[in-house]
Amino acid sequence: MRLFNHPNWITALKNLAIFSFLYIVICSVLGLGLAILLDQKIRGEGVLRPIYLYPMALSFIVTGTAWKWFLDPGIGLEKIMHMWGWESFSFTWIKDNDLAIYTIVIAAVWQTSGFVMAMFLAGLRGIDNEILKAAQIDGASSFNLYRRIVIPMLRPAFLSAFVILSHLAIKSYDLVVALTGGGPGRSTELPATFMYSYTFTRNQMGIGAASAVIMLMTIAAIMVPYIYAELKEKA
Repeated sequence: MRLFNHPNWITALKNLAIFSFLYIVICSVLGLGLAILLDQKIRGEGVLRPIYLYPMALSFIVTGTAWKWFLDPGIGLEKIMHMWGWESFSFTWIKDNDLAIYTIVIAAVWQTSGFVMAMFLAGLRGIDNEILKAAQIDGASSFNLYRRIVIPMLRPAFLSAFVILSHLAIKSYDLVVALTGGGPGRSTELPATFMYSYTFTRNQMGIGAASAVIMLMTIAAIMVPYIYAELKEKA
C-alpha cells in the first residue's frame, strides 16, 4: 500500500499511461500506413524497406542519445534553425515539464515504427489476392476494401504489435535515461526508472522490489493471454 500512495510512483504511472497510449497508437497507424504504401509495389521498395527497418537495429541508448542532441535547444534543431536565419523558431520540448514526455514518444516511434511496418507488410502479403479481386469485382472501393476486408484480416498482426509495443513501453528504461534522465523534474519518469532509482540509488529495496514485481505482473498480464491464445489456436 505504501507504494501505491507514493507520489513519485503515481507520477511514473501517469507518464507511462500517456507514453504507452501515444506510442502504441502512433506506431500502429504509422506502421500500417507505411506497409500499405510499400504493398503497392512502389519503385524503390527494396531501398525504402531497409531504411524504415534500420532504426530497430540500434539500441535505445543510441536512439536516446541521438535524439537528445537533436532536440537540445543549444545544439540541435533550434540552434540549426537560428543559424539559418529563422530566429523566431523555438523547439524546447525536452526542457519543458509538460512536453518532455512527448520527446520520449517521438524517439520511441522513430525506432519502432519500421518494425511494426514489417509486421503489417508480412500480413498484407499473406492475404489471398483472390479475395481482394472478388471484392473489387463486386464494386468495393479501395477505402472499403481496406476497411472491411484487409484491416480485419490483419487482426493477428495488430495483436502481435500491441503485445510487443506494450512490452517495450513498460521496460523503456534506457531510452528515458539517455534522452531525458527522467527529467526535467520527474516529468518523464516511468516505472522502470522509478524502480532503478529507488533500488540502486536511494537503497530503498522494499519500494524498488515492489515496483519491479508490479512491472513483472503487468508484462505477464499482457504476455500470458497472448501465448495462451496462440497455443490454443495451434492446437
